[in-house]
Amino acid sequence: MKLHEMKPVEGARKERNRVGRGMASGNGKTSGRGHKGQKARSGGGVRLGFEGGQLPLFRRLPKRGFTNINRKDYAIVNIDQLNRFEDGTEVTPALLIETGVVSNEKSGVKILGNGELSKKLTVKAHKFSASAKEVIEGKGGTAEVI
Repeated sequence: MKLHEMKPVEGARKERNRVGRGMASGNGKTSGRGHKGQKARSGGGVRLGFEGGQLPLFRRLPKRGFTNINRKDYAIVNIDQLNRFEDGTEVTPALLIETGVVSNEKSGVKILGNGELSKKLTVKAHKFSASAKEVIEGKGGTAEVI
């Protein structure tokens, strides 16, 4: 098989239905919209969530809480993920992204104390949990808040 001989699998591609192309097409005349009424008109139809005047579902349900627009979302790194670095390495958010530990820095990097650390490292991050700080400093490293 060559590149120019390739074809999509049978049934993978479907031709779109062209309405209003004569009676023989099965969707001629009223173009599948039926006869008259709001939905038959151009621009006709009801808005999203409209239930014919009945109180809509999203208004019947109780509302709780709110979304804080100032919320900070941190990229989380556990202590055991830092074992991949050599002894004495300065671990920064840029290094974490470069090595693929974190894909997106978000509002900052937070180090959590889950797992064991076997290296002496200088870790620079935006936040540390108390247990993470304890583990890093227990191994002779330093935890610096950026």
